Amino acid sequence: MTELWALSATEVLARFRTKDLSPVDYLEALIARIEEKDPDIGAVTEIVEEAAASARDAERFYVRTRPEELDEVLAMRPLAGLPVIAKEKHALAGHTISQGLVAECATIAVEDAAVIRRIRDAGGYIHARAASPEFSCATVTHSPLWGVTRNPWHRDLSPGGSSGGSGAALAAGFAPLATASDIAGSTRLPAAFTGTVGFKAPYGRIPGQPPLAADWYRGDGPMARTVADTALLARVMAGRDPSDHATIDSPDHLAGLPSAPAEVVAGLKGLRIAVCLRLGDFPVGDDIARNTSAVAAALAFAEADVEEVVLPWTADRIFETAFAHFGAILAPAMRAATRGHEDTLADYTLQFMADAEAVAARRPLVDGLALEAEIQSELTAALSGFDVLLAPTSAVAALLADASYLDGIRIGADGIGREGDGAGLRLDHYWKAHMTMPFNIGNRVPVVNVPSGMADCGIPTGIQVIGRPFDDRTAFAVAAAIELLRPWTGLAPD
Repeated sequence: MTELWALSATEVLARFRTKDLSPVDYLEALIARIEEKDPDIGAVTEIVEEAAASARDAERFYVRTRPEELDEVLAMRPLAGLPVIAKEKHALAGHTISQGLVAECATIAVEDAAVIRRIRDAGGYIHARAASPEFSCATVTHSPLWGVTRNPWHRDLSPGGSSGGSGAALAAGFAPLATASDIAGSTRLPAAFTGTVGFKAPYGRIPGQPPLAADWYRGDGPMARTVADTALLARVMAGRDPSDHATIDSPDHLAGLPSAPAEVVAGLKGLRIAVCLRLGDFPVGDDIARNTSAVAAALAFAEADVEEVVLPWTADRIFETAFAHFGAILAPAMRAATRGHEDTLADYTLQFMADAEAVAARRPLVDGLALEAEIQSELTAALSGFDVLLAPTSAVAALLADASYLDGIRIGADGIGREGDGAGLRLDHYWKAHMTMPFNIGNRVPVVNVPSGMADCGIPTGIQVIGRPFDDRTAFAVAAAIELLRPWTGLAPD
């Protein structure tokens, strides 16, 4: 029999409806799982005490609501009774909002973040909170405040970052759903490294926290273990919000998404799918390329029209463009927030600010915009005539859990990125080993990360399904097909 903590959100909701599962019993199973497994993983920063009352309220709701009324009520409250793990940067009223900073460890949020409000309004609740690196500025997850978060698939390796706590928690069975954020890959990279699903929404689809909500690279979003569960939370999060001027109406962005296996596969017939293995010159590992090609072959076998394309990008140009942006917007915000507390910061935070400021010094914002326009134009050309583009999520298969990569990254024969000198390909900045930033530069495209297979080092690899601007539905439909054609557990082995 499947353990309660291993159920998907969709399965849990079905059992709530038939009263085969109590929301209270389900929450207790998740909390017990966290207490048993998290000491070795370090994904959870807090178990939320008031979650028990929310579970009891949900139990009363299902007991008292007549079966004939459930459909109507659940249409308005699609998460009724579901616990969600929240990335700590998503404010929870009455709880700390530190973003991993020692100097902010006693700061209390006065109101919920917009995505938390949406979850509550949909009948869900937060039962635990997940770790991230300071300021969500790294692709590993460790900090002086919370220590090291480890990958449930391999404890020496990182679950990625910055939503590494969310990815590790999902893969370990601590929650069916999680919140995440993505300004350069912070949702997709942890999803790739933990074998989960993550969605980077188009800019404006999901509300963020002002003033940095105005940053056109950013986006909050959902993570889960299945495509259907990720779409469920994406629907709840999306839409116009008075707190974020950039948000857009999104009533039908995932309308008609197929769910029956036959419909999912039938939807591939004739679909035009582009595949780009290296996005220019990214040093993609053999195992990652092999898994990406296997996904493309499975889609072609299902009668999609799959074609390999080439993009004229370089990892250096992508880095220069993105870090000019970060140097103009994010680094100054980080400096202002940490002034006087520099001695408490993680080494990677200081390095990120210095790197971004150095690029911005030679690339003022107007120059950065010109670089962005070139990349956006090249992405538009690559998508022309295609419904989606597929690409690996990371060129490197894994990062070490406790590394900071201050002096670049050395990629060994096993695909694990290491610090220092030695054998293997060396890149002068570890961000050049990831393939996510182009789609924050072109941030009107939706991107769904789904598992593509296993790396030689023993953790999952991921593939990005990149849709045309604001075409979330097609990106999710192809992601669902990949999940069906190449089934995946979503849970790390105990």
